[in-house]
Amino acid sequence: MRSLLAQAKAKDPTTEITRLEAATYEPHQLDTLVSPSLFGEPRLVYVPALEQMTDALLSDLIAYVGAAADPEVSVILRHNGGQRGKRLLDAIKASPYPTIQCEAVKSAKDKSSLVVADVRRAGRSIAPEAVGALVDALGSDLRELCSAVDQLLADTQGTISVDHVRTYYAGRIEATGFTVADAAAAGNTPAAITALRHAVATGTDPVAIVAALAMKVRQLARVAAAGGRRMSPAELGMAPWQVDRARRELQGWSDDALATSILAVARADAEAKGASRDPVYAVERAVLTICNARRAGSRRR
Repeated sequence: MRSLLAQAKAKDPTTEITRLEAATYEPHQLDTLVSPSLFGEPRLVYVPALEQMTDALLSDLIAYVGAAADPEVSVILRHNGGQRGKRLLDAIKASPYPTIQCEAVKSAKDKSSLVVADVRRAGRSIAPEAVGALVDALGSDLRELCSAVDQLLADTQGTISVDHVRTYYAGRIEATGFTVADAAAAGNTPAAITALRHAVATGTDPVAIVAALAMKVRQLARVAAAGGRRMSPAELGMAPWQVDRARRELQGWSDDALATSILAVARADAEAKGASRDPVYAVERAVLTICNARRAGSRRR
């Protein structure tokens, strides 16, 4: 949305931009906003939350889509999901107007790509470790992740490093399940248990911690299964920085240790989701099992 608005201003700085709130729309407001300007300057109307539209806006937009639009007026509609306004969306898709389908950004790989793209768009660079730290700490909320990138761009110079990320978001990084998983993968029992208890104390759900452990063990197993084959990150379904980190961490693991950890995480997942009366204890037992397996695997190697 920012890019589109910037393009409109770049094309003609006199463009009059109006934000239209769908939830409070009154009948025929749109007619006034899209009518020819007295002074002939271009106009742009944008609706950032179309799914909240009133019946009046639905009716007026359907009529507008079917009419001959003024070429000096642009209308941008953003629908954030749901069934509200489906009739309008179908009408727009059937019209000559362009539509853009924005798929949900869910995987760590896609979130990493988003961070890198935003930084590059600003003419800057970011270290792979910094990307990983940001996604680990803030990846559960895409808006928060993008806001963090904006803040780092505004408050730092040169390449954004992992130290920059830690300076601004140390508390968030320390309180995530990913910190627990990283410490467990390294076989660092004191750090893993401390991080676990801190995460629980700051409100992290045990299920989320198990999910982080599962992701970590799954990534290690995936890279280990590739063996000596130099499979690309895309083939492994991982971001490049995740593959590099997994390869470094695997140096202390054996196949038996990975198998033990996979079983421990599966058991903790079931117990954290209701099979146990104490999900925190279930996660702690899994963390201890992973740490012990890692150290045992390292001794066998």
